[in-house]
Amino acid sequence: MALPDPPFDLSALNVFLAVCDNGSMAAAARMLGVTQPAVSQVVADLEKRIGTQLFDRGVRPMALTAAGTVLRQYATGLMVEMRQIAVRLQEMRSGRVRQLRIGVVDSLSRAVMGDVSAFMRARVDRLIVYAGLTESHAAALLTRQIDFILSVDNLEDIPDLERWPLFEEPYLLLCPAQVAAPTTVAELADLLTTRPFVRFSLRSRTGGEVERYLRRLKLEIPFGQEFDRPDGVLAACRLGGVAITTPLCLYEAGYDPSCGLVCHRLPVGGLRRRLTLVARRREFGRLPLDFAKTLRAVLIERTLGELAEDFPAFAAQMDVLS
Repeated sequence: MALPDPPFDLSALNVFLAVCDNGSMAAAARMLGVTQPAVSQVVADLEKRIGTQLFDRGVRPMALTAAGTVLRQYATGLMVEMRQIAVRLQEMRSGRVRQLRIGVVDSLSRAVMGDVSAFMRARVDRLIVYAGLTESHAAALLTRQIDFILSVDNLEDIPDLERWPLFEEPYLLLCPAQVAAPTTVAELADLLTTRPFVRFSLRSRTGGEVERYLRRLKLEIPFGQEFDRPDGVLAACRLGGVAITTPLCLYEAGYDPSCGLVCHRLPVGGLRRRLTLVARRREFGRLPLDFAKTLRAVLIERTLGELAEDFPAFAAQMDVLS
């Protein structure tokens, strides 16, 4: 079934808005550089196609009818969108984007932030980077307050998004150096209750994944301290605490293998974390793909090797994704 033609075109809406903004057809004609009869004819044709009057011509100055007021509200928004589309298309042709807003999960900042800056400098006039929690970035992406996110959450249930997987890594147990690796769930439960268990904030995706892991093991660990950022978790562990974290989180926090802490495998579960570039579909051409390729190259050529040096027992479990 064919869709009906809309009762107006963009040029007619532009004339209609000019009359609204200038208060009369004569003033609109002067602003548009056309004759008053031409403006009057466009408005009359528009009213005929819509089937209702848009202006009350019986008063001076000419006033909008109720239908005209509604059309003005929607037409203004539509014309703004059309101008934005024109600007975006021009940006795509020139190979540059006027403004781009990116949300970067905390644990990736140290690993890629310099390379993000270098990549975007040649492609984006104004780059705005927000570091912080994945959950807040995901909400901002869906409300169009952010354009890309580097995230632990790939928003798999949300349509009209592009997803570019970047990196996958294991969760590990961070403990004081003298603590032996637990080999059973019972030993893990004993460790997490006899020493201060340091959590990632439940507001974070990482904190939520750790809690789900503990629930699968039927472990109810009392709440003590929790932190939004990896450096807070590392600092608390240096004071005798234990935590479930990841190599990238520790890398972000400045972990040094000689700091008096040791990393053990989790005794059961094989808990893993995946980081993904997520963008709104078809809004930025090849930019998300090229950005993802650059990030993967950085992770392969530099970050992966540095992580393997600091966490050799987990090197085989860290993967750059394609």
